[in-house]
Amino acid sequence: MDKLALLSVSDKSGLEAFASTLVNQHGYRLLSTGGTAKLLAAAGLPVTEVSEHTGFPEMMEGRVKTLHPKIHGGLLCRRDKPDHLEAAETNDIALIDLVVVNLYPFEETVARPGVTREEAIENIDIGGPSMLRSAAKNHESVTVVCDPADYDVVLAAMGDDAAMSALRRQLALKVFQRTASYDAAISAYLEADAEEPDLDALGGFPSEFALDLAKAQDLRYGENPHQKAALYGTFHDHFEQLQGKALSYNNILDITSAAYLIGEFERPTVAILKHTNPCGVASADTLEEAWEHAFATDRQAPFGGIIIVNHTLGPDLAETIKGIFTEVIIAPRFSDEALAILGKKKNLRLMVAKAGLGASSLQEVRSVIGGVLLQDRDKTLGKVADFKVVTKRQPTAEEWASMMFGWKICKHVKSNAIVYCRGERTLGVGAGQMARVDSSRIAVWKAGEANLDLADSIVASEALFPFADGLVAAAEAGATCAIQPGGSVRDEEVIAAADERDMAMVFTGIRHFKH
Repeated sequence: MDKLALLSVSDKSGLEAFASTLVNQHGYRLLSTGGTAKLLAAAGLPVTEVSEHTGFPEMMEGRVKTLHPKIHGGLLCRRDKPDHLEAAETNDIALIDLVVVNLYPFEETVARPGVTREEAIENIDIGGPSMLRSAAKNHESVTVVCDPADYDVVLAAMGDDAAMSALRRQLALKVFQRTASYDAAISAYLEADAEEPDLDALGGFPSEFALDLAKAQDLRYGENPHQKAALYGTFHDHFEQLQGKALSYNNILDITSAAYLIGEFERPTVAILKHTNPCGVASADTLEEAWEHAFATDRQAPFGGIIIVNHTLGPDLAETIKGIFTEVIIAPRFSDEALAILGKKKNLRLMVAKAGLGASSLQEVRSVIGGVLLQDRDKTLGKVADFKVVTKRQPTAEEWASMMFGWKICKHVKSNAIVYCRGERTLGVGAGQMARVDSSRIAVWKAGEANLDLADSIVASEALFPFADGLVAAAEAGATCAIQPGGSVRDEEVIAAADERDMAMVFTGIRHFKH
């Protein structure tokens, strides 16, 4: 008896030659749909349309054509089950031995600029994944191909039962990986299209969470040379590397932190980061001026660190920073002159950050023992209208501006975080200490090392001051104003300490822990 092959593909590359070999050398009959059937018929191959095979017409603009018992019965029927075979014979269901299906190009469609939601939805394949999954489930009897790159492998294994049996298992696995990836791409698009999902309306986070990402590249190693590592997902869709060595695991973490930080600012801004922590940030009328202020915060930090800017990086700044050993420089654009200057440092990684980075991820995923944690990304500064001045003295306009600048930066510093600022520049940063007062002392020490005066500065703390000691240390260093979430059982003591020193203090009501 002739074997039956079902072919229905979006990517038709290599199909004609493959189908011709199936018919002429291996005795297959061809069953097909739409454009695929027309291609095969035009090649002179005998082909039966699915609608003729099922006795049921295509309808609803092709949305319903292969979702039929004669298709899925032919795919799912177990050849070792007499009752399955009897049901197939009773219902005139021909067994399908080989399936060649690849899916509507959903990922390519939504990647096009200006694609409409309607176009995206119409490129969600339903019949294709259904056929692939049915065939893959019954891979003991059915060969299923979802990738044109596998045509030659399949043809080479035909006639060798042991080789074909092993290959069918591999192909089935590939199908489920492909359909999982396809569904993940659809979910990601719908999530992004919905902007901020109303998780409460949806009953909270999903009861099941699947993470299916294609490998983007193997990395030389992880955080340390003895750790293996790889990058998965679409990181490279958000950045273009113009030159330099391949990105490392640590580079990618730093670049991500830098991109989220710079997204807080519109004025020309320079940020310098080390180990994902901002150690110098400034905004000014020009990037060159912003650089001078950011670099002044900590002249050691750029060594082996990350520099990111939010405006075109031109020749003046390139000349200034070319002599500093930096792992990565990131900008939305580099002028030709800047590229010529920085291009002389062949190992320096230059990255173009594409627009919209701040909205590129709505949730964060972190691994833990036995699973993962999923949370919303911390994208808000809080409602400024709800910020409360809790001291006797009101902040001046200049202090308010400095506080808002420091509050933006403090959100991106590892907890416990303390940031001293004056105007639109950092003066000292203390990060990652077990006690908040220690972070404050480190920030003061760093400012002293940089010969920066903290007189008339503001201090920002990403979480509450649990005791008055941190605030007192800030006042003794020269700070005149503090911004913090508030909410400590000792808030009254902290407020009293501020009033005693004629400091103004603002409670935001929102904290920004960063573990």
